[in-house]
Amino acid sequence: MSESNKIKNAAEEAVGKVKEGVGKATNNDSLKNEGRVDQAKANVKQAGEKVKDALTEDK
Repeated sequence: MSESNKIKNAAEEAVGKVKEGVGKATNNDSLKNEGRVDQAKANVKQAGEKVKDALTEDK
């Protein structure tokens, strides 16, 4: 996984965690759910990058 993708994915996950936390603190279910979605997207991207890395290492 390229370093820039790692950083982008980690940042997206962090933003999601912040959104979820703010949503919980303000009792805003919409924002809380948006944060969870952002985290899930980042995790899927990270998993995809790991698969790409595994495939390129085998060659």
